[in-house]
Amino acid sequence: MATQGADRLEDVRGRREERREGDVTIIREPGRTIIRDDDRTIIRRDETQRFRDLGLEARTERRGDENRTVFERADGTRIVTITDENGRLLRRARLDREGREVVIIDNTRRDRPRDRFSDEIVVLERPALRIPRERYVVDADQADESLIYDTIVAPPLGPIPRRYTLDEVRYSPDLRAQMRSVDIDTVTFATASWDIAPGQAQRLSVIADSIQRALKASPNEVFLVEGHTDAVGPEIDNLSLSDRRAQSVAEILTRDFGVPPENLTTQGYGEQYLKVATQDAERLNRRVTLRRITPLLAGQGG
Repeated sequence: MATQGADRLEDVRGRREERREGDVTIIREPGRTIIRDDDRTIIRRDETQRFRDLGLEARTERRGDENRTVFERADGTRIVTITDENGRLLRRARLDREGREVVIIDNTRRDRPRDRFSDEIVVLERPALRIPRERYVVDADQADESLIYDTIVAPPLGPIPRRYTLDEVRYSPDLRAQMRSVDIDTVTFATASWDIAPGQAQRLSVIADSIQRALKASPNEVFLVEGHTDAVGPEIDNLSLSDRRAQSVAEILTRDFGVPPENLTTQGYGEQYLKVATQDAERLNRRVTLRRITPLLAGQGG
């Protein structure tokens, strides 16, 4: 599966460009921007590209410092994505045929503009875990659809103090820890690859069915698809790999199983959160995780 102008890690690595902006390092590669701020590193992507890769027709217009991209479905439904000049998602909404709008993701900063992503990191006390750990992080290969569904629709482990932006959720492990998750270990990746073999794609059907069931009950849920790698190789390579793995899974959930793309968002974390604590090659660390984040975006209590 080619992803945004590159289909191999060697291609990505060979086309990187690095520069400094003050004490922040910016690394651009096909379809991605990697930002290193102090001892933290994140990856960003153009939030409209996944829709384009799925073959959805789009039109984009510039409005001041923002881009407004509209994807229209055959039934007349429109998905409107507002991004800044760097492709950072600001807002995503769904408009029905009558023009009625439902905001799905509002990533607008609610106080002052923040120049550095490290300002988005929220530190909270980790909630007490009152359920078995195997019910907190569920392994998909050992779970049936009922357990997977119950996991992704479970409420937060504790009260959510306020509404958080998507970026705050992406960059704050303390926030994501409030929500149970499913490790999609039914799909695995070869070293240095984000490809999903055709035979493995069907293994995502149980995940897709659970998401569709959740969306039938609440059509504006938002699910974060998180990509991970093992600890072998350079940090930057792993961050890029993990982000592309998350996008590969999100694309299959939409293309093969009909999960609406606007209800998914992706983020790669590289080797930051190893499932198996080893610096060696480990298949279980090369994985993707699914987590419902709607309560964090909406400020819903536990």
